[in-house]
Amino acid sequence: MLVTEAAQTGTIGGGQLEWDCLDRARQILRGETGCEESRFVLGPQINQCCGGAVIVRYERVDDLDHETRLLSQARYAWPGLTVFGAGHVGRAVVRAANLLPLAVRWVDPRDDEFGLVPEGVILCVTNDWEDEIVRLKSGDGVLVMTPSHTLDALIVAAALERDDLAYVGLIGSQSKRRRFEAGFRAVGLAQAQIDRLVCPIGADGLGDKRPEIIAAFVAAELAARLVQRPG
Repeated sequence: MLVTEAAQTGTIGGGQLEWDCLDRARQILRGETGCEESRFVLGPQINQCCGGAVIVRYERVDDLDHETRLLSQARYAWPGLTVFGAGHVGRAVVRAANLLPLAVRWVDPRDDEFGLVPEGVILCVTNDWEDEIVRLKSGDGVLVMTPSHTLDALIVAAALERDDLAYVGLIGSQSKRRRFEAGFRAVGLAQAQIDRLVCPIGADGLGDKRPEIIAAFVAAELAARLVQRPG
């Protein structure tokens, strides 16, 4: 957690623990106390009942630009998510996904469709979706929501063929899924590969078609399948 006199980024879990640590960090910034380690028992002493104990180390940062660069570099060690499509749902999903510890790439050939690009998102204005699939790391994720069902099918098939991606999501209904599954079988994809497809995504917003609602459910799905995946 990075702390200044007026702001913070990151968290150590919230509650009284975090509040006390913020206070101590700002005392250090003001020169009222030295840098040190603190041990907290998560019990009645700090009005928490989580159990266990935490050791917090405080370190004064004099080169904020350097720390910011380190944080930016760490971002690209996170699991990657490549989103194909910059439509209204794509824009909402990218905004939501960018709040997670994911390195987000956003791909669409239409430069004027992206709108405001969230900080940290890598923008790829290109038709070369095949190269974008090749560059994915093992364990990365893909979300496909282009305006063309034909293009959707090509991208999803290529992603499923890789066998090493942690998440392959496709926007659409159960009907769209059935049509795509038939096409994938026709071109020789194994059923085990097809079964890895997530469609509808995000429980289809539980029937709510507003982009922000769909994006919220998709973000929860990404957190479970990419951020918190086993191993």
